[in-house]
Amino acid sequence: MIAALRRCRAWLALLAVLPLFATAEAADVPAEIRLDYAYYAPTSLALRKFGWLEKSLDGSGTRVRWVFSQGSNRSLEYLNAGSVDFASTAGLAAVLARANGSPVRTVYVASRPEWTALLVRKDSPIRSLAELKGRKVAATKGTDPYLFLLRSLHSVGLDKNDLRVVHLQHPDGRVALEKGQVDAWAGLDPHMAASELQAGSRLLYRNLGFNSYGVLNVREDFAERHPQLIRQVLAAYEQARHWLIGHPDEAAQLLAEEAGLPLEVARLQLSRTDFSQPLPGAEQVAALKAAAPILADERLVRPGVDVQKVVDELIAPQWAAEVIGGAPLARTEP
Repeated sequence: MIAALRRCRAWLALLAVLPLFATAEAADVPAEIRLDYAYYAPTSLALRKFGWLEKSLDGSGTRVRWVFSQGSNRSLEYLNAGSVDFASTAGLAAVLARANGSPVRTVYVASRPEWTALLVRKDSPIRSLAELKGRKVAATKGTDPYLFLLRSLHSVGLDKNDLRVVHLQHPDGRVALEKGQVDAWAGLDPHMAASELQAGSRLLYRNLGFNSYGVLNVREDFAERHPQLIRQVLAAYEQARHWLIGHPDEAAQLLAEEAGLPLEVARLQLSRTDFSQPLPGAEQVAALKAAAPILADERLVRPGVDVQKVVDELIAPQWAAEVIGGAPLARTEP
């Protein structure tokens, strides 16, 4: 009952604040804002499905366009090229992008997922990370699974030069694993969950601490010109987040329908996704800084870049704090 009352109050607060964001600073209103949506970002699917952002922008002169993304690398490419204004990525992928010159800012935490792990086929003789030496491993460069792979290798004294990394997009990595074209795969949900349940692929190595947060990013120039739209988008994202927490069965059905997945695959993905901490803050900064050394060790960033400073510059919590009120929602078990 208490949890239900809290959710009701949060909804009422969001409904009250959305019109204020819609009318504030109306002088500089773009004709269109573009957001990505992705199967690895369930909040984006709910937001797109129910049209909360479109409703809040009704009459403002700004329309909404949605762009599908297959991974963090694609979302960041779209953001850098100006094809989207809001990009859903892994937190560490955003750090990597900013460290290499992309003017991105992280404004929201969409989820805390365990969305990546290392998988092998069900009949694989490989039983440990050390046995990956000399093997072929599929991964998508510039994404959380790729960085997860590198951190995992470092934990047993290996690096990417000790094996052959086959760079494939996430769906293709799954296919390559199941067809025996690679020995292991740095997977990403929902493809990872589907491979587990449908092909019997085995989780070789999992580590929640090596998974970074699912975040929403904007370009610096967009943030400077349209702070009111950032607030409005985040308010709509909050509606989607509360809906996901309050409707786990419907959320699984939505993910299954959007991604063309069996319902049990969608349920598995959502069962290892936490939507309770949307406000970027000290916890996310600490986690990203702990992961930052891998970027320098593997020469993924330009020489001389202070990755710790990059993390500080990346995280921009002020707009989410205004919308959320600085109080992340307590976790609700499905």
